[in-house]
Amino acid sequence: MSILKELRNIINPEHILIDEELKNHTYTKLGGKADFFVTPSTVEEVQEIIRYANHTSVPFTLLGNGSNVIVKDGGIRGIVLSLKKFLGIRRDGEKVIAESGARIIDASRFALNEHLTGLEFACGIPGTVGGALYMNAGAYGGEVKDCLESALIVDSAGAVHRLSADAFNLAYRTSNIAEKGYIVLEATFSLEAGDFDEIKAVMDDLTYKRESKQPLEYPSCGSVFKRPPGYFAGKLIQDSELQGKGIGGAEVSTKHAGFIVNKNNATASDYISVIEMVQREVKAKFGVDLEREVRILGED
Repeated sequence: MSILKELRNIINPEHILIDEELKNHTYTKLGGKADFFVTPSTVEEVQEIIRYANHTSVPFTLLGNGSNVIVKDGGIRGIVLSLKKFLGIRRDGEKVIAESGARIIDASRFALNEHLTGLEFACGIPGTVGGALYMNAGAYGGEVKDCLESALIVDSAGAVHRLSADAFNLAYRTSNIAEKGYIVLEATFSLEAGDFDEIKAVMDDLTYKRESKQPLEYPSCGSVFKRPPGYFAGKLIQDSELQGKGIGGAEVSTKHAGFIVNKNNATASDYISVIEMVQREVKAKFGVDLEREVRILGED
């Protein structure tokens, strides 16, 4: 039986796209085609897709909202699963429970409107809740591990579990989620009651800092590199005189050296080549290895 026929037995055929351009689903506006791009709407559908992929060895890739990922020009084979229909956010006491496809920004704004403090740092992070857990996203001194209580996940066998935050080994921009083969379905954040005006003032300040310092006018994957111990990646890149330098349509941002922007119809190959150029130049000038924060998926 064909992959398409099997998928149509699992989810609504309208939720299956064939040869979908992944540049339509990434913040960099880069990426080739997915053989099958599926958007399940229930936990049971997610479980069945995982079980089908495991049983048949069809390649399977989870894609969030594409904010911290580069998809290569050759696209991704097999099934690409998006949880963009998992958007619910709700309150339970002083906890916010957000489904994995919701943006972490929206969870932060929801907490504000509920007069709950603890998620202010996330008000400018563009990724999904699931992606935020995957990389222990953070900004301005806060990170997911500071307020995550637990998460509901599907494991690689298709079974659902609720795990405490400790189970994910959250550290600087990393977790064990990929290693374990987990797919995050929802996250529970433990917050505290706060004053609306005070919370909003903090979020307004962080939003101003983000908008004034980051090159939001161009497509990008956000911050490309992790912070090297004892250094700041952006400062090293700036001091290497790389701002404005590029390959093809991609270049190091002149506004913030830690960003690489798709300035003029770049390809994924352009973008990746600029990343590698930056790594070479910083290594040669300062002896520091810059480690990518952004994920690279797919084939050339």
